[in-house]
Amino acid sequence: MVHLDPRTDLSALHGTEVAVSPWLAVTQRMIDEFADVTCDPQWIHIDPARAAAESPFGTTIAHGFLTLSLLPHLYQTCIDISPRRMGINVGMNRVRFVTPVKVDSRVRGRFAIQEVKPIEGGIQIAWNATVEIEGEAKPACVAEWLTRALV
Repeated sequence: MVHLDPRTDLSALHGTEVAVSPWLAVTQRMIDEFADVTCDPQWIHIDPARAAAESPFGTTIAHGFLTLSLLPHLYQTCIDISPRRMGINVGMNRVRFVTPVKVDSRVRGRFAIQEVKPIEGGIQIAWNATVEIEGEAKPACVAEWLTRALV
């Protein structure tokens, strides 16, 4: 776990990878539940038999937005920003889904600080976030993610 203190000058970390999360398995249950919650029941995600027969991937795949939605969990497993009163997701400047995440694959997050800037009551960090797939040459997702730590 990497600890970052938002009261200190973190500018020396610009361009530096600060943390890599543990691996997380992406299960069919996760995919099915995400499909239910987002009302996106496309067969390439939720029908293993059809995906095996008709999909170019040979199995079901996670939604790209499921992969993206794992970033906060992956982040929290390897980065602690404290003291802080609260953390806020500000948004994404750029997101690309590079490689589909096949069911039962394991993913992890890599987090590099692109920029830290002071804001009223705290800091805003632009992260270069990469979601890797175990055993794959290309990542599942690359994103520029903005977060705020309010102290």
